[in-house]
Amino acid sequence: MFDAGAYLERIGLVGRPELRRMHRAHVHAIPFENLDPHSGRPVPLGTEELERKLVGSGRGGYCFEHNLLFKAACEALGAEVDAYLARVRWRAPAGAMRPRTHLVLGVHDGEATWHADVGFGAGTLLEPIPFGPGGPYEQSGWTFRVVEDGAELVLQRLDGDEWGDVYAFSRTPSPMVDIEVSNWFVSTHPASPFVTGVIVSRRPEDGSSEILSNWSCELVLVSETPEGSTSMPVSQADLPELIASRFGLHAAPQPRM
Repeated sequence: MFDAGAYLERIGLVGRPELRRMHRAHVHAIPFENLDPHSGRPVPLGTEELERKLVGSGRGGYCFEHNLLFKAACEALGAEVDAYLARVRWRAPAGAMRPRTHLVLGVHDGEATWHADVGFGAGTLLEPIPFGPGGPYEQSGWTFRVVEDGAELVLQRLDGDEWGDVYAFSRTPSPMVDIEVSNWFVSTHPASPFVTGVIVSRRPEDGSSEILSNWSCELVLVSETPEGSTSMPVSQADLPELIASRFGLHAAPQPRM
């Protein structure tokens, strides 16, 4: 049985919160991080394992872990939830075909269906939005919309005056066996950025983002708001203290640099 009480305590809520409030609280409370696959550790997706890691141990995780935990929480509170594998398009070259390495949720609350996603790290939705084409939707200064591209739905984010694709997914839910295969690829393939690099991020309650990453070939701490971003180089010696104090990940394995 999913321990909804422990999950809600982890994200700072009690009772039966509305979906919007629970989504935003999850995003603020649980960091995004890939320290397990980066350290060569497996990333199991069973509900008990997700509760043990993200709830009981105070850890974070990446998209599959975040969104499957959120799915279990929504279902425990009476919602019906579908999961959809998505192709990340964020900052991809024009026309590039990327694998389905992201997970998105469709949450049916009895009145409407919502596009929920607590697992895209620094660029994730802060609150659920209506499922399907629509928008724009403003969330703490960030603006999103969903457009159609053939048979796929595409989440886009407004950066300056330009809309940029975030990810694309079909309207057909993905079975767990396909999600497991995608998770295995992301967490073990030698070319996966989640294996070769490190990323840790959090979303404070003001809607800003903090990202610690070496995906740009140097280790930096980036602070991002809708108005712009700043970046600060980080030394390897500062990593343990930074990961613990800035991101609250006291029990996480240290990255190998």
